[in-house]
Amino acid sequence: MHDLIAAAHELQEYLELQEWPFCFIGGLSVFRWGERRLTVDADVTLLTGFGGEEAYAGTLLRRYTSRIPDPIDFVVKNRVLLLYLNNQVPGDIAFGGLPYEEDVVRRSSYHEYETGRELRTCSAEDLVVMKAIASRPRDWQDIEGILARQAGKLDWKLVLDELSPLADLKEDPAIVPRLMKLRKALETG
Repeated sequence: MHDLIAAAHELQEYLELQEWPFCFIGGLSVFRWGERRLTVDADVTLLTGFGGEEAYAGTLLRRYTSRIPDPIDFVVKNRVLLLYLNNQVPGDIAFGGLPYEEDVVRRSSYHEYETGRELRTCSAEDLVVMKAIASRPRDWQDIEGILARQAGKLDWKLVLDELSPLADLKEDPAIVPRLMKLRKALETG
């Protein structure tokens, strides 16, 4: 975990040097808000807007090595840059531009992972929303851990206000009821 945190912290310093708005999401945020589990990569939302992805990717590729051939084409098509950070730690940089992604970064905050190493991570509420939208089995396990660890602390209005339109956009009406069923089960426990 030390190599991951060190690599993430170095990436954060680089992004801050560029004055680019960002926050860590994924496993590093789960480590902060949910059940602590092993994670091997650093996932970041980087606010880039739409258009100009090649310039952001080019700047990052001057510092880090791509994990795939033709990374610029991949970024333009998928809005994700797959890199190796320091210590060969995988880094997934998601290029954000939606209003929700702007709000995620705005609501993010710093958390100390190791002495002298703070990382800017998304809020617990936004992590629940992102995990619910991804909706893989591991994501639902992570949500359960977040709900258990943050019991009584989550802003459920925020979660539902953000999640509902995204679930509609994904055309998956089962997401919100599934989350509420899990919440109820954990609260009545």
